[in-house]
Amino acid sequence: MSKRNDRSRELKEFMQEPDDGLIICRCEEVTKGEIRKAVHEGMFTLTEIRRFLRSGMGLCQGQTCGNLVKRIVAKELGVSSLELEPTPSRAPMRPIEMKVLGNERREE
Repeated sequence: MSKRNDRSRELKEFMQEPDDGLIICRCEEVTKGEIRKAVHEGMFTLTEIRRFLRSGMGLCQGQTCGNLVKRIVAKELGVSSLELEPTPSRAPMRPIEMKVLGNERREE
Protein backbone atom coordinates (compact mmCIF):
# COMPACT_ATOMS: atom_id res chain seq x y z
CA MET A 1 0.00 0.00 0.00
CA SER A 2 1.38 3.40 -0.92
CA LYS A 3 2.02 6.00 1.73
CA ARG A 4 -0.69 8.34 0.46
CA ASN A 5 -3.41 5.73 1.08
CA ASP A 6 -2.08 4.32 4.35
CA ARG A 7 -4.92 4.95 6.82
CA SER A 8 -3.00 3.45 9.72
CA ARG A 9 -0.28 6.09 9.72
CA GLU A 10 0.49 7.82 12.96
CA LEU A 11 0.46 11.59 12.75
CA LYS A 12 1.92 13.94 15.30
CA GLU A 13 -0.61 15.55 17.58
CA PHE A 14 -2.36 18.53 15.99
CA MET A 15 -0.83 21.72 17.29
CA GLN A 16 -2.03 25.09 16.11
CA GLU A 17 0.50 27.20 14.27
CA PRO A 18 0.62 31.01 14.27
CA ASP A 19 -0.28 31.20 10.57
CA ASP A 20 -3.24 28.78 10.67
CA GLY A 21 -5.61 31.68 9.99
CA LEU A 22 -3.96 32.36 6.63
CA ILE A 23 -6.46 31.97 3.79
CA ILE A 24 -5.13 29.48 1.27
CA CYS A 25 -8.17 29.10 -0.98
CA ARG A 26 -9.51 32.59 -1.60
CA CYS A 27 -12.52 31.45 -3.64
CA GLU A 28 -13.90 29.27 -0.83
CA GLU A 29 -12.15 31.06 2.09
CA VAL A 30 -10.37 27.94 3.36
CA THR A 31 -7.56 28.52 5.86
CA LYS A 32 -4.30 26.70 6.37
CA GLY A 33 -5.50 25.56 9.78
CA GLU A 34 -8.67 24.03 8.32
CA ILE A 35 -6.59 22.03 5.83
CA ARG A 36 -4.18 20.86 8.52
CA LYS A 37 -7.04 19.92 10.86
CA ALA A 38 -8.76 17.92 8.07
CA VAL A 39 -5.60 15.85 7.59
CA HIS A 40 -5.48 15.12 11.31
CA GLU A 41 -9.14 14.10 11.17
CA GLY A 42 -8.28 11.39 8.61
CA MET A 43 -8.50 13.02 5.20
CA PHE A 44 -5.25 11.92 3.57
CA THR A 45 -5.96 12.59 -0.12
CA LEU A 46 -6.35 15.86 -1.96
CA THR A 47 -9.71 14.70 -3.28
CA GLU A 48 -11.00 14.12 0.26
CA ILE A 49 -9.76 17.55 1.35
CA ARG A 50 -11.38 19.11 -1.70
CA ARG A 51 -14.74 17.45 -1.09
CA PHE A 52 -14.76 18.23 2.62
CA LEU A 53 -13.50 21.81 2.59
CA ARG A 54 -14.31 22.77 -1.02
CA SER A 55 -10.76 24.03 -1.51
CA GLY A 56 -10.09 24.28 -5.24
CA MET A 57 -13.78 24.18 -6.13
CA GLY A 58 -14.33 27.91 -6.53
CA LEU A 59 -14.14 30.05 -9.62
CA CYS A 60 -10.42 29.42 -10.22
CA GLN A 61 -10.84 25.61 -9.90
CA GLY A 62 -7.66 25.32 -7.81
CA GLN A 63 -5.42 27.27 -10.18
CA THR A 64 -4.53 29.64 -7.34
CA CYS A 65 -4.50 27.37 -4.30
CA GLY A 66 -3.93 23.85 -5.65
CA ASN A 67 -0.17 23.71 -5.11
CA LEU A 68 -0.41 25.34 -1.70
CA VAL A 69 -3.01 22.82 -0.51
CA LYS A 70 -0.86 19.99 -1.84
CA ARG A 71 2.22 21.21 0.03
CA ILE A 72 0.30 21.66 3.29
CA VAL A 73 -1.19 18.16 3.10
CA ALA A 74 2.17 16.60 2.21
CA LYS A 75 3.89 18.37 5.11
CA GLU A 76 1.24 17.20 7.58
CA LEU A 77 1.52 13.61 6.30
CA GLY A 78 5.33 13.76 6.29
CA VAL A 79 5.58 12.77 2.61
CA SER A 80 6.80 14.37 -0.59
CA SER A 81 4.13 16.32 -2.46
CA LEU A 82 4.99 14.13 -5.48
CA GLU A 83 3.49 11.16 -3.64
CA LEU A 84 0.05 12.75 -3.46
CA GLU A 85 -2.36 11.88 -6.23
CA PRO A 86 -3.63 15.01 -8.00
CA THR A 87 -7.29 15.95 -7.93
CA PRO A 88 -9.34 15.52 -11.09
CA SER A 89 -9.24 18.64 -13.24
CA ARG A 90 -12.35 20.21 -14.61
CA ALA A 91 -12.69 23.14 -16.95
CA PRO A 92 -13.98 26.31 -15.30
CA MET A 93 -17.64 26.83 -16.12
CA ARG A 94 -18.70 30.17 -17.53
CA PRO A 95 -22.15 31.39 -18.57
CA ILE A 96 -22.60 31.52 -22.33
CA GLU A 97 -25.34 32.86 -24.55
CA MET A 98 -27.83 30.38 -25.97
CA LYS A 99 -27.04 31.46 -29.53
CA VAL A 100 -23.54 30.05 -29.07
CA LEU A 101 -25.01 26.65 -28.24
CA GLY A 102 -27.39 26.89 -31.20
CA ASN A 103 -24.49 27.82 -33.51
CA GLU A 104 -26.40 30.91 -34.64
CA ARG A 105 -24.55 33.74 -36.23
CA ARG A 106 -25.34 37.34 -35.57
CA GLU A 107 -26.51 39.17 -38.69
CA GLU A 108 -24.84 42.49 -39.22
